[in-house]
Amino acid sequence: MYKIAVLPGDGIGPEIVPEAVKVLELVSQKSGIKFLFQEALVGGAAIDACGQALPPETLQLCLESHAVLLGSIGGPQWDNLPHEQRPETAALLPLRKQLGLYANLRPVRVYDALIDASPLKREVVAGTDFVIVRELTGGLYFGPQKREKTPSGERAYDTMLYTKEEIERIVHLAFKVARGRRRRLTSVDKANVLVSSRLWRETVEELKTLYPEVEVEHMYVDNCAMQLVRRPAHFDVLVTENTFGDILSDLAAVLSGSIGMLPSASLGGKTALYEPIHGSAPDIAGQDKANPLATILSAAMMLRYSFGMERAGEVVEEAVLRVLDKGYRTPDIAAPGTTVVGTRKMGELVREELDRIWA
Repeated sequence: MYKIAVLPGDGIGPEIVPEAVKVLELVSQKSGIKFLFQEALVGGAAIDACGQALPPETLQLCLESHAVLLGSIGGPQWDNLPHEQRPETAALLPLRKQLGLYANLRPVRVYDALIDASPLKREVVAGTDFVIVRELTGGLYFGPQKREKTPSGERAYDTMLYTKEEIERIVHLAFKVARGRRRRLTSVDKANVLVSSRLWRETVEELKTLYPEVEVEHMYVDNCAMQLVRRPAHFDVLVTENTFGDILSDLAAVLSGSIGMLPSASLGGKTALYEPIHGSAPDIAGQDKANPLATILSAAMMLRYSFGMERAGEVVEEAVLRVLDKGYRTPDIAAPGTTVVGTRKMGELVREELDRIWA
């Protein structure tokens, strides 16, 4: 039996997470592998209920579980809280730190059925299939930061701080991911300006001798942003530091036609965390409009990475693909000639396809 901590969170989280849970329940029925789901509060919902974005009981549940399924965190009603009390900084970052999740994997794939939903030309995005490996517990988000008054006025600073050990562990992981794919690794940095990036690049150069079968290229982050929209099919695996990875992965989300299509896995410790990369989308919360596919695909990653259920993960992904091929769409990916459905119906359609595949 695998214990899964379920953290719906805020906004559309309570709508999309149940659809992924239902998919996992069906996988459990088909495979005979038992999942125990236990729900807990996190983010703004936790602040409203008990005054803390990450209650101790939620953290303890996550530490005791085999995997964590997270919906979304944050919303405008908590934006005016002090920085250290906001849902994103007081829940998500500490949760990653406490679980030792130093690596975030974000696969970006342009489905043939959705290729026209991309704002880029068909010939540009066709064949796009890559993974961004983002360092998750270092850099600007965790380095020394301060806001202070000075004789000349107020100032603030954030520090991009990395140790060689932190760089080595994320780069090792990226090489291993690339070795299992098309064996091409792009390391993204800003070594022409940043000292931390020079250490990053030197470390990649040292480690590449251990993976001679993987082709390595270095790319400045600004050039990488341009190449992602100019020739995205060029990439296989990208590895980069925290802030660059945050920005580039959201940029890459546009390639697929909707940020609602991209899953993610945060790895490194005993317990991994799986979540869609989109936000809480408060403008559509409670309206049955949210796209649950990124959350369902995150559950597929959970099956693969946390439970070693490779075939089950493939079946879930195939079920999603079949639903799209049949022309069903949530509003964010709708196009002329397609059938627009809500959150719950989309989840139901995926389960029906999964049932047929596994029959």
